Amino acid sequence: MIERNLSSVVLESAEYYPIVTLTGPRQSGKTTLCRHLFPDKQYLSLENIDTRAYATSDARGFLEEHKEGAVFDEIQHAPELLSYLQTEVDERPEPGRFVLTGSQHFGLSASIAQSLSGRTAVLELLPLGLDELKRFSEPPKGLFETLWQGGYPRIHDRHIPPDRFLADYVTTYIQRDVRQVLSVGNLMAFNTFLKLCAGRTAGVLNLSSLAADSGISHNTAKAWLSVLEAGYIVFRLPAWYRNMKKQFIKAPKLHFIDSGLACYLLDIASADQLRHHPLRGAIFESWVVSEVYKNRVHRGKRPNLFYFRDRRGLEVDLVLDEGEKLVISEIKSGQTVANDFFSPLNSLKALAEKAESWRTPRWRLVYGGDQGQKRSEVNVISWSALIDLDW
Repeated sequence: MIERNLSSVVLESAEYYPIVTLTGPRQSGKTTLCRHLFPDKQYLSLENIDTRAYATSDARGFLEEHKEGAVFDEIQHAPELLSYLQTEVDERPEPGRFVLTGSQHFGLSASIAQSLSGRTAVLELLPLGLDELKRFSEPPKGLFETLWQGGYPRIHDRHIPPDRFLADYVTTYIQRDVRQVLSVGNLMAFNTFLKLCAGRTAGVLNLSSLAADSGISHNTAKAWLSVLEAGYIVFRLPAWYRNMKKQFIKAPKLHFIDSGLACYLLDIASADQLRHHPLRGAIFESWVVSEVYKNRVHRGKRPNLFYFRDRRGLEVDLVLDEGEKLVISEIKSGQTVANDFFSPLNSLKALAEKAESWRTPRWRLVYGGDQGQKRSEVNVISWSALIDLDW
C-alpha cells in the first residue's frame, strides 16, 4: 500500500489517547491503514454477524478477550460497546489500546460524544489526495484523468475502471446507508436527488429549489442531504463575511468530496468527455476545494474553509481563515491564464484589506494549466502544484 498522509497523525494520537477513532467514507482505506499501522493488534470487523452478536450481547466478555487492545472495524454496528469501552479505558488508560473505525459518521458522532469524550482522538480519512495519487506506480495522467478517476483507493490500487467501481459504490454503499438510516423506500427518487446534487456541485445551496426539482418535500431533501454529508459524500462550504459591511449571501456552497463520483453521477463517461463538459468548471472548483479540505484534515487540522459572495454577484471561490493566516483563492479550470481570472480577487482586495488590516491576506489563483506565475500580489498556481502549498 502507499503511505497515507494521515498515518503520522494516527500514530501520534495513539501516543496520547487510549482510543483512536478513524471515520470517513466507505472504501477510503480506513481498514487497510489501521491494519498497516497496528499490525500487532487483533483485527475484528463488526460487520461480521457473529462478531457483532458477541460484542452486543456480552460486551464485557468480548472486551475481556481483547483487553490488551484491538482494532474494532465498523464500530457503528455495535454502539453499545462504546459505554463499556469507556469503563475499560478509565480503569486502564494506557495510550493506543484500541483503534475504532466507522464509515457512518451519523452512527458514531453522538455515541462517541456521549461515551468517549476526552478518551479518544477522532480523525477523518478521506479519499486520496493528489500527492497520495502520485505515489502509485501508474498515477492518473493529466488534469482531466485525475478529476474523472477520483480518489477512492481501490480504483488505483486494483486498476478497477472508475465507472464500474462507482456504480457498485452507489448501489452497495450509498443506497444501503440511506436505507438503514432513513428507510428510504423510493430509491428512484433518491437517485434523482443524488444526481441533481452532483449537478449543483460548487453551487450555492438552495434546498427549496433542490427539493422541487427532485419532486420531494423540503424536509425530505434536508434529511437526505444530511445523510450524504454524514456519509462523507458531500460537504457544505460556509460563507465568509466576517468584519465586512456589505450585503452578503450567507447560504453555503455544496461540494462533492470526490470528483470521480460527481462525474459518474453526471454520466461523464471519460476524461476526454469531461474536458468538454459544461460543468467542467464546477467539477474542477469542487476538486480544488476538496483537495485543500483533505490536505488540512489529513494533517489533523480543522478545515476552516469558506467562500465569499455578495448580493451584487462578486464571488471568490475559497477562503482559508485561520488565526493570522488568511488565504483567498479564485479557481478557474481554464488552461491559459486570462486577465479576467483576476477580476474577483481585485474586487475583493479593497474590502478585505480594509476589514482585515491586522493581517496580510495571501492571494492565489488556482487554474487548470501547468505553469505557475507571479502576477503583482497574486500567486498563480498550477493544479498540479496544489500539493506544494501551505494550506
